Formats: sequence, structure tokens, C-alpha cells
Amino acid sequence: MKVSVDLDQCEANGICVGIAPDVFELDDEDVLHIAEAEVPADRLAAVEDAVAQCPKAALRLR
Repeated sequence: MKVSVDLDQCEANGICVGIAPDVFELDDEDVLHIAEAEVPADRLAAVEDAVAQCPKAALRLR
């Protein structure tokens, strides 16, 4: 599965970074980056949680 972010929706709250810091990163300008678009099987549950908890629904998992 792959995770993506809609940067127009993202407010850089950092909830996803707190849940899966190895997958999501905020840079110095509060722009979200995805370190691993292809989600490793052992991290899928954490990424699903991050997607579900995003307050702006800016994350997608496909």
C-alpha cells in the first residue's frame, strides 16, 4: 500500500509524525514529507492510524 498527502489540505499538525515518525516528516517550514510512500507491512497499522487521525483528512492510503 502507498500513502500520500494532499498538501493543500495538510495543516502540519504533526499527528501523523507522532504516530509514525519513520514514515512522516515535517521540515523546518512545516511542510509534510513522506519518507516511505510504499508502506512496509510492519508499519501498515501505524500508518492506517495516522490516516484515520489526520484532522484535515489530508492523508490517503491506497
